[in-house]
Amino acid sequence: MTAVQDPQRYIDDMARERGYVLDYHKVMAKHDFGVLQAANGLVGAAYLDQRALDRKTKELIFIVSLTVMRAAKGHIQSHIKVALDLGVTAREILEAIEISLPEAGVVAFQAGFEAWCEVVGADGLEPTVEAFHAGDGKAGRS
Repeated sequence: MTAVQDPQRYIDDMARERGYVLDYHKVMAKHDFGVLQAANGLVGAAYLDQRALDRKTKELIFIVSLTVMRAAKGHIQSHIKVALDLGVTAREILEAIEISLPEAGVVAFQAGFEAWCEVVGADGLEPTVEAFHAGDGKAGRS
């Protein structure tokens, strides 16, 4: 980002460049603009600036890292939305989130998965009534 001294303009530029603005960005712009600028400089260098990895790849990495870190659902969703806007498919994003399973475990995966479901409108299959009455009646229990 260019050197902007006006916090409102800075937030507007951030929204244009990133495709999202988090709540903490908004509050920091108003209450500690200098620290927001410093933190955003690091994000720009590692994430926004064009380097060897393209933006789609960076978004997938961000989604997985946020999932593993059990970030707030809204933060994960903001990156899912950006990835979709960049042309990453819902299935590609799901596969990226699934990478968290072996190392971070089911609980971390579920946080990312729930964020993904809400953004893409995914739903599932319900067991049939017959499944609950077959055999010993323990369908769905583990």
